[in-house]
Amino acid sequence: MTSVHTSARTPTRGKPSDAPARPIAWAMLSRALSVPLILGLVCFLPAVIAAQPGSGVRDTAYWLQLVLTCYAGARLATMILSTRRRLLQGVFWMFVYIAMGVAPFAQVVIGQTPTPMVGPRQDLVTAIAMILVGCAAYDLGALLASRRPLRRRTPSARGPGGGPARAHPVRLRLLVLLAFAASAFYVLKLGGPAVFFSSRQEINETVAASGVVTEGSNVGSAFIKGFGQVPALLALLFYTRRLATSRRARRTPSTVLVWVALAALNLVVNNPISNARYWFLTVLMAFVFTAFPSSAAFYRTVLTTGVVGALVVFPYADRFRYEEGGERPVQSASVFDPLVTKDYDQMVMFANTISWVDTRGHTYGRQLTGSALFFVPRAVWSGKPEDTGVRVGQWMGLRMTNLSAPLWTEFWVDLGPAGMVGGMALIGYAAARTDRRYALAVTRAGPGSGSVLAIAAPLIAGYTFILLRGPLLQAVGKLAIAALCLVLITTFREQRAARRR
Repeated sequence: MTSVHTSARTPTRGKPSDAPARPIAWAMLSRALSVPLILGLVCFLPAVIAAQPGSGVRDTAYWLQLVLTCYAGARLATMILSTRRRLLQGVFWMFVYIAMGVAPFAQVVIGQTPTPMVGPRQDLVTAIAMILVGCAAYDLGALLASRRPLRRRTPSARGPGGGPARAHPVRLRLLVLLAFAASAFYVLKLGGPAVFFSSRQEINETVAASGVVTEGSNVGSAFIKGFGQVPALLALLFYTRRLATSRRARRTPSTVLVWVALAALNLVVNNPISNARYWFLTVLMAFVFTAFPSSAAFYRTVLTTGVVGALVVFPYADRFRYEEGGERPVQSASVFDPLVTKDYDQMVMFANTISWVDTRGHTYGRQLTGSALFFVPRAVWSGKPEDTGVRVGQWMGLRMTNLSAPLWTEFWVDLGPAGMVGGMALIGYAAARTDRRYALAVTRAGPGSGSVLAIAAPLIAGYTFILLRGPLLQAVGKLAIAALCLVLITTFREQRAARRR
């Protein structure tokens, strides 16, 4: 068993004089950026929010929320300035900084929340404190993972062929065929390509009228959507990586033509007009990180601009959710108004979930079991749990129950505080280990253009937004379909063709 250590000092191919130039240049650049970046995320933006007029009370919730915002901002700055690309951890802290930090802090200051809080103020204090504890547990898990060296397995431990996980060439072609067949069925089932460029409302109405949705169950529609979108995205990502890493592939007309056809297919089934913003964000991030796997500058740019996009662009990106004339009017006197009137209800929903658990008790694994068995129809499992957000919304007496249930909430409902801490620590550990494996997979020493991990990690990073936002029952479907496709095309046998460039 021999250890594999990664370092920013590892020389790259090229002129010998070029090897130290990049680390030195980045070190100078990072020192120049570190002070304004940290001050901006940790000090300036929270101070600007704190200065906003509003009816918010500066009580314990206010100060805890300020601490959480600054903590998440410092960790996000660390991810951006790190010499290593920590893909999953970077996306995690970007979500926490915006959805659990900046947005709830603005809500506390202004005194307004996207969803009404039905319980006492103390439940909000508990929610903020538990989010903070969960983030610390995530950091602890990541720290434990960093202390454990990556080990190169022996050939017998890797599989029959002794190689790392890669996409089998023949099975990858079959995945392409599956993508076109499943997406074609999806498009035809909904009445043709035109409906995909109308609105999400029309898509949902068409799915409901197609007969695949039974009363009280969305399993049929989830499978049609999932197989209509996920194989097409995965096939595009694999061919994108092949073109990005192989000169031979870029000179092969058939490979380029397949990539063009897959790109056109994804423009239909995975476009931002007919899909949820979180799903399109997954598609965009997975594609960007696959197309530019070794670009540290691109990684840092995505994390930095993601904060601005979440504040300014994301709240207004739902204009295609409704048909023309039916969209919700946008009224904003401040850039922070959308943070208190639209999408960022994660913190207040955690507080409402704490109130719900106080009255109903913990479910002791029932909600997580329902998410794991998402594919079982309610006709077969009459007592199948509903989404956590839906259950809490119904208890609150709301008509619109499409509410978030952040991952902290899912652990809290089933397992209580101890389970939430343990769950977040495990996630931090897994994220850190995956980041380190991914860093090896995208290097020249990695398994080449067919690396499964080089595709899976960017996809999971983009899907992290959906998993963290919740509810988990809604989120696991597409992730399970992606995992199934990856398992079916994965091989551990060495492929000579995969090494050709």
